[in-house]
Amino acid sequence: MTPSLAIIEADITTLHVDAIVNAANESLLGGGGVDGAIHRAAGPALLDACRAVPEVRPGVRCPTGDARITPGFALPARFVIHTVGPVWHGGSRGEAGLLASCYRRSLRLAREHGIARLAFPAISCGVYGYPLDRAARVALHEIAASAASLEQVVLCCFGRAAAEAYRSALRERSGN
Repeated sequence: MTPSLAIIEADITTLHVDAIVNAANESLLGGGGVDGAIHRAAGPALLDACRAVPEVRPGVRCPTGDARITPGFALPARFVIHTVGPVWHGGSRGEAGLLASCYRRSLRLAREHGIARLAFPAISCGVYGYPLDRAARVALHEIAASAASLEQVVLCCFGRAAAEAYRSALRERSGN
């Protein structure tokens, strides 16, 4: 089964899906951008749940390229899948592989938790500086390869530039 794919411009914290993906930092304790918005919308219980995630090394609950899951608390989504994307350094430090791993690990957690409808933000494309066009190609490739068990995947873009990058990458994949 191939999931339906939607590319939308919206606030990910308002989506009525089974889970949303948070572009988190390694501490999982909140930050700026989508991470801060998700923490604010979910309420303080999300921070408590993130604090309860064991550290794998001092200050790191989720290494770059990996993912963790918590309840969604006050969000419309039942779950939040937290993933840590790479900081862009020009593409020569394994950024594409780490970003692909974010999608694979998030999709694996979705399967393991019976999630049918999942929404992703543009992981690493904010302050981490990953170029939108490159990130969109990685995202679409990994979703096509690993999302077969889902009913719907939403690529939730904060702004027209991100939405256009994802639509362009989708057209490129489709050969149009």
